[in-house]
Amino acid sequence: MTAYIHCSLASGGIWKPLIEALQHPAPVLVELPGHGQAPDWDQDMDYHDQAVDLALSCLPSEPVDIVGHSFGATVALRLALDWPERVQSLILIEPVFFAAAREAGDPAYEAHRQAFQPFLEAIENGNQAAAAREFTEIWGGGAPWNSLPDAQKKYFADRIHLIPAGAPAIEEDRAGLLADGRLEALAIPVTLIEGERSPAVIPAIHAELARRLPRADRLTIKGAGHMLPVSHTRQLAARLRPLLA
Repeated sequence: MTAYIHCSLASGGIWKPLIEALQHPAPVLVELPGHGQAPDWDQDMDYHDQAVDLALSCLPSEPVDIVGHSFGATVALRLALDWPERVQSLILIEPVFFAAAREAGDPAYEAHRQAFQPFLEAIENGNQAAAAREFTEIWGGGAPWNSLPDAQKKYFADRIHLIPAGAPAIEEDRAGLLADGRLEALAIPVTLIEGERSPAVIPAIHAELARRLPRADRLTIKGAGHMLPVSHTRQLAARLRPLLA
């Protein structure tokens, strides 16, 4: 069985074309707090903690393969580290675990931090629409903000506060995933998939994770960016079939 964890500002439905291409019956679709049909973020709880707890409650008792994208991939990684008996393999598509690039001292981390400043300023000013626009310009599918349907722009803006909510986990490693020996102890196979045209911080993150994970492989989808599960579904499905057979 395969479980899928989507990126921020999406929902479980984003996986439908990929699942159809793979012809996988009865997948487990995990939705992040505040997304799709999932419960809202409990602001008395760390956002990543709640996401992990919610994902764990969706998984069957037997070990599963987990496919995670972006923020969802960081949740998948933490699940495997905290509950290795529940996960038999990981496919991490562009995990936005920025702390790994920072830990490695990669200059791409500083470039990421600078590029994200307009988003943080919009959040600080309480301008949700501007923050959503700035976020999607970096991490979206490449379509100009003004070309998006109004309903999609509203969905993004209504949930944009969840992006800084997840920052302690992915920017600062609040959960301690980078602690000495923790990644090195993960015995399951891990596949890191990136888009050829993704922000430079993604390959920096992958390089550090691949260096420390004992059974990691890296794959690149040519011509793709961060939203490759949507933009390059067939190419991704072709890479996933042998991994999920």
